[in-house]
Amino acid sequence: MNLHQLNTEARAGHVDELNLIAIEGGDYLLEARIKGHAHPLSDPRGERLRVHSVEDTRKLLQTIPMVSMNLVHWSVQDEMCGMGTHPEEDLKVPISQRSAW
Repeated sequence: MNLHQLNTEARAGHVDELNLIAIEGGDYLLEARIKGHAHPLSDPRGERLRVHSVEDTRKLLQTIPMVSMNLVHWSVQDEMCGMGTHPEEDLKVPISQRSAW
């Protein structure tokens, strides 16, 4: 899904939420959730859209209608040695799509 498609879906009220997913290296990936399905956002070249900060994301989404947005950090439990079995729980924190400044 590209930004134009996201805009169209958001204006139609189809976007349940946007997730800003933290990845290694300090970057983030964006995905839209529509009817329970994840739709990763892509750049103009068709590659996964990467952003460098929450503020970069807000600037990128200025023209998109307001929808629920979350900052997501995947569970690190499975990467830790000797932790045993724990239910995998991602950290999902609601954030504002518009800057708080």
